[in-house]
Amino acid sequence: MTNLNAVDPAAVAQDAHLESADVVIGKSTIIIRRFLRNKTAVTGLAIFVALTVFSFIGGFFTQWDKETIDPFNIGMPPSGEHYLGTSQAGIDLYAMTVEGTRISILIGLVVGLVSVLIAAVYGCSMAYFGGKVDKVMLFILEALIMMPALLVVAVATSGGGAGLKRDLPSWLLLIIVLLVFSWMGTARLIRSMSMSLMQRDFVKAAQYMGVPPRRIVWRHLVPNIGSLLILDITRGVTAAILAEVAFSFIGIGIKVPDVSLGVLIGQATSQVSTFPWMFWVPLTVMFLLTGSLAMMNDGLRDAFDPSSTSSGKAKKAKARTIRAEKKTP
Repeated sequence: MTNLNAVDPAAVAQDAHLESADVVIGKSTIIIRRFLRNKTAVTGLAIFVALTVFSFIGGFFTQWDKETIDPFNIGMPPSGEHYLGTSQAGIDLYAMTVEGTRISILIGLVVGLVSVLIAAVYGCSMAYFGGKVDKVMLFILEALIMMPALLVVAVATSGGGAGLKRDLPSWLLLIIVLLVFSWMGTARLIRSMSMSLMQRDFVKAAQYMGVPPRRIVWRHLVPNIGSLLILDITRGVTAAILAEVAFSFIGIGIKVPDVSLGVLIGQATSQVSTFPWMFWVPLTVMFLLTGSLAMMNDGLRDAFDPSSTSSGKAKKAKARTIRAEKKTP
């Protein structure tokens, strides 16, 4: 009598071969598959993408904007006409939340991406040239680290920066100021990592072959610290959003009529008992933004971990083959 549960080793081996045939050996593919297996990280990515899409197309689902006043609904709770209620001035909170979320995400993405790019170029250049160039660049780096960021932001966005304030919107001015202070720590870490890479054979071979320094930095140093840079991008975006909220909350960040999550939270703090929706809605969006980025960062860290045991379909197919061989008499 034929055993229906019997496993044909040849069939299993063939299935394993077929499954492993589509496995790309490239490191990027392995990292992506590891990331996608992490449900927490994928959830964080979905939340962040959803909030980003909401910030760009959410305004099409309401007739109100952040400047229009509804004199018949002043300080009203959420309703069919005003999805998230109105402020004490009669402005639709939904429209302001859409605008504030977009500004906060824009600040986070620009500062997070550009600051890591600056840090990568600056840190790798310090390690590559070394000597006096490294000492001068390190002195500049340490001097910038010693500067009080809070004081500079206050001066730039308040009276001391009146000229710039007239010419630039407050959110763009805040981006510029945050970029000045957000890359130094990463640059110093990249410098130490790049110094060890400078002793590797492939870098020395490129130098002996006369490859230009710019190309060595971009083609040999930066890609070898790519995992650190990607993790720093997510951390940088989170830090920039929190910095925007903190500075705007105390009145030295985004200025009215511009709107951000920090501005909405700061305006509603003193009236949280009277208009609770004005406070909890932007605060919830901020928590969702920073929380989703934190989940993505954890997933990326695990995906880049070289000791990870995730190997994709090839490993699962091989395990099935071994089990089938053991069952065969």
